[in-house]
Amino acid sequence: MNEVIAMHGWAGDSEGWQAWASHFQARGWNWQSCERGYGSIPTHQAQWTETPPIKNHKQNVFIGHSLGLHLINSKVLSEATDVVLVASFSRFVPKNSTNRSISIALNSMRNLLGTQNENQMLKTFLGKAFHPNSVDNTIAGPIQKGISSEGRKKLKADLDLLIETKALPAEFPSNARVLVIEGAKDEIILPQTRKDLIKDLTTKVEKPISHWIIEEGGHTLMTSEVIEKVCDWLEQKNG
Repeated sequence: MNEVIAMHGWAGDSEGWQAWASHFQARGWNWQSCERGYGSIPTHQAQWTETPPIKNHKQNVFIGHSLGLHLINSKVLSEATDVVLVASFSRFVPKNSTNRSISIALNSMRNLLGTQNENQMLKTFLGKAFHPNSVDNTIAGPIQKGISSEGRKKLKADLDLLIETKALPAEFPSNARVLVIEGAKDEIILPQTRKDLIKDLTTKVEKPISHWIIEEGGHTLMTSEVIEKVCDWLEQKNG
């Protein structure tokens, strides 16, 4: 059976994939959602049920949102036949004049974790992540439900990881089909960061990259229309 392993991004959780999982399962796919464990849900790293046998063209699909590409288990990523990157990046802080200001802002966010200003900082981040949509219309995640003490440590460590990202993970499969999805109204990923991702993928991946820009999309891009289009693309094996 074709299967998907999905990894959420910074300050998210596995419940954010509910609509995706329901749609794919209804079409016969096996779906597993990884969990970083920022809130009350236990940490979980999924594994493929089997290495994809070439003879029957089984698909092992990794779908990563934002930092999820850098949080996924390296073995899972290396064995993916298809990779879908949703509002993701190879390096988060671009190599240009904005580098220093972005690093300062990210370190400021890190320093606010565990302080009386943590909640406001996280709510501000959440608002930008869901722009141009309302946070009220989404499934509540760790920020709304509450960050655990262990989750706070992970948020700090993962912000460090985000700041330090310089390239695609070394285990990124060069022979995979790749789909990149961006939101034109994304307030988290900078335009130069998006360009860097495409450039790095073009160097790394052997097959042509599919690249979608959702004009009214923000950072989350979790609409039913996007989900259905992604499933259609994956089932068109030459897409």
